Amino acid sequence: MCGKCLHLEKLPVIMDFSPKKINLYLFLKLPSAFWCGVRVRRIDSKQCLVAVKHSWKNQNPFHSMYFAVQAMGAELATGALVMYHIEKSGRKISMLVLNNKATFTKKATGRITFTCHDGLMIEEGIEKTIASQESQTVWMHAVGTNEEGETVSDMHFEWTLKLK
Repeated sequence: MCGKCLHLEKLPVIMDFSPKKINLYLFLKLPSAFWCGVRVRRIDSKQCLVAVKHSWKNQNPFHSMYFAVQAMGAELATGALVMYHIEKSGRKISMLVLNNKATFTKKATGRITFTCHDGLMIEEGIEKTIASQESQTVWMHAVGTNEEGETVSDMHFEWTLKLK
């Protein structure tokens, strides 16, 4: 390329954290979650809502939603908030799930909504990572509820954060 051309690879990438953009990201980078019906419905600095509807393509032999699909929805509810706050920080920070804990309390049928309200907590974790220059871990919580508002699953994910 000539010296006058704009080199796009040198420009910082700022992701628009709209549900539409995150769902496109799912299609391109996490197709198994996309094809199972996992979709971000709402995200802001404090919370993320992810929904998935029970169907033949995500069910177990007992005619309810397979636990792994529920885990994908819950992980996305927490992980999208991590990505949101990393982008907001303007720093290059790696993120990875270190541990998870799950409790399943009711058969998951119909539309299940996973909600994570830990945006402020992850923001603090990222600030600590930047200030200390050391990796940090943050436990985040997502609850899956059915259309009647009953809890069907309760999941916790331990995210590690490290400056690149």
